[in-house]
Amino acid sequence: MPIVTISRQYGAGGSSVAGIVAAELGAEVVDKKLIEEVAGRLSIRPSDVEAESERPRNLLERLVRSFSTLEPAMGSGWSPPYPDPLFDPRQDIIHLTEQIIGEMADGGNVVVIGRGAGFVLRDRPGVFRVFLRAPEEVRVKTLVARLGLSEAETRRKMHETDSNRAAYIKQLYGRDWCDVDEHDLILNTGRVGYQTAAQMILCGVRDRVLAPA
Repeated sequence: MPIVTISRQYGAGGSSVAGIVAAELGAEVVDKKLIEEVAGRLSIRPSDVEAESERPRNLLERLVRSFSTLEPAMGSGWSPPYPDPLFDPRQDIIHLTEQIIGEMADGGNVVVIGRGAGFVLRDRPGVFRVFLRAPEEVRVKTLVARLGLSEAETRRKMHETDSNRAAYIKQLYGRDWCDVDEHDLILNTGRVGYQTAAQMILCGVRDRVLAPA
């Protein structure tokens, strides 16, 4: 049973393309459900999980974690700004997210959007990894209509989201989010559209995953 992972630039149509692909395969789209599953198992709010999703740790957070291991050498004049610098709920969220992605992949016939799934499953047979991109102006137009923000606000949000996604993958997996060698298929949805992109993915899945050996 096929497993498709879709990494995507913000506004490139990841959810739309995933929906078309999943409908053709009779597969399940894994996106918000993954957040809800992680939240349920950790007994926290989905919004808390979503806040950590595809977000890199900033420099201050990383320094605090690093300093906490060096505390005896720092002298008595410094204390971390958090009550317990060793408590790191983000790690629980990340580890459980990866575990659930693996569990869903075990069942097969899923289309997983984002969450680093293509990198979590990069060495697993039967996975078809896709990256969706589109020209900035196309994505801005799409997002303005979806979000109802000004063009300037939309552009800032788009750049921030893409930067966060790239940094998240780099921090967790040491990989380049949009490296052409990390994906089986890279599609420009601004040129080919969502329907054609989905059909190209399906062709790849049928050729690479479903074709008899």
